[in-house]
Amino acid sequence: MRIWLAGLALGGMALLGAPVAAQDNPASAAETDPAAMEWMRGAPPLANRLVRRDDGSFYQFPRTRWSFSNMRMLFPTANIGRGNGPQSNLPENHRGDLDAVSFVPLGGSEPMRWDEALQRSYADAILVLHRGTIVYERYFGVTGRHTPHMSFSMTKSYIGTVAAMLMAEGLLDENETVAHYIPELEDSGFGDATVRQVADMTTAIDYSEDYTDPQSEVFAYAIAGGIFARPEGFSGPDGYYNYLPTLRKEGEHGARFTYRSVNTEVLGWLIARVTGRSAVDVVAERIWSRIGAENDGYMMVDSHGTGWAAGGLNATLRDHARFGEMMRRNGNFNGIQIVPEAVVQQIHRGGSREDFAPAGYTTLPGWSYRDQWWVSHNGAFAARGVHGQTIYIDPAAEMVIVRLASHPMAANAHIDPVSLPAYQAIADHLARQGN
Repeated sequence: MRIWLAGLALGGMALLGAPVAAQDNPASAAETDPAAMEWMRGAPPLANRLVRRDDGSFYQFPRTRWSFSNMRMLFPTANIGRGNGPQSNLPENHRGDLDAVSFVPLGGSEPMRWDEALQRSYADAILVLHRGTIVYERYFGVTGRHTPHMSFSMTKSYIGTVAAMLMAEGLLDENETVAHYIPELEDSGFGDATVRQVADMTTAIDYSEDYTDPQSEVFAYAIAGGIFARPEGFSGPDGYYNYLPTLRKEGEHGARFTYRSVNTEVLGWLIARVTGRSAVDVVAERIWSRIGAENDGYMMVDSHGTGWAAGGLNATLRDHARFGEMMRRNGNFNGIQIVPEAVVQQIHRGGSREDFAPAGYTTLPGWSYRDQWWVSHNGAFAARGVHGQTIYIDPAAEMVIVRLASHPMAANAHIDPVSLPAYQAIADHLARQGN
């Protein structure tokens, strides 16, 4: 088992926050276009064009450029139904001037164009909303308008929003301990953590997401959830609810922000426990069926049918945009107040910047984390996922940007130097030019 895990780590595979491959100069977006490379084409596909779950090839670049748009072909999933209501309207007024918008990347000296930035981020789909109108929309590779794409940790923001709603309603008490709601976690590191500490990731847990270390807890977490296949001889827990009780406390809760995906798994369990329904069904009921989604979404699940709360959502570009626009409008969209205004404002105000700073995110100075959202404190807040997934919301600019991508490097630190100034340049341009 140790040899298998070492091979996995040395191969550069990552789950949530580290490089997929140790490449100084990975092939470009054009060179790795998944449609041109013909992954999974043929009956049966050629051996060198197969993308599989069991051998981990689904998470090896450039196969990821296909797999991130086809995860339900590889994994068990639960549906996130759009309901029976009408589709909400997203007016369109496409602009031809955005591709030429230029900016200087962080740490750079030469200007870059918006359309070049899309190639640098290995975008699979990109959409810009201004004042609720689609002003820019493009698709690449095998991703189309009705293609659910892997969201990775953008999923956290959906889970965090639902949990914040339950706190506002009194179904969850942010000051109560996890063990109060989930006695199964009483003896774990989460037992005496508060709901608020879990939601804002200020828990102190002996858990590492170091993908270069085969002994890192993230590998057992991924295997327990079925994201990676169970190697021969593996005797660890099966399923998220069996894995979480194995984690132990290290330090004092509430002292600082540390990004650990297992917090979101606990938050998903809390949602399920107080509602009596799976977190997947609650997201469908509370959000998806109310935003007038165009398509169903789906959630990857473990062998017990528990959704991967930290990263398993797959959804289309436009439906993510509907969620983002709802949050920009303080929770009001599709003719109804979906999320209480006070909840959205609480998220937008952010968490403690002092608690966030020690985490050392060099591309996010002065940011914070609140209810599973990243908050800039310069007006914008965002749902963020590895490999380039984002819902970037700038209420002052009346703008929402959604990007789905398959960048070869998982950590957003590789993408932010281009993406963050690009978003600001588009916001400034729209403000100058109008809709």
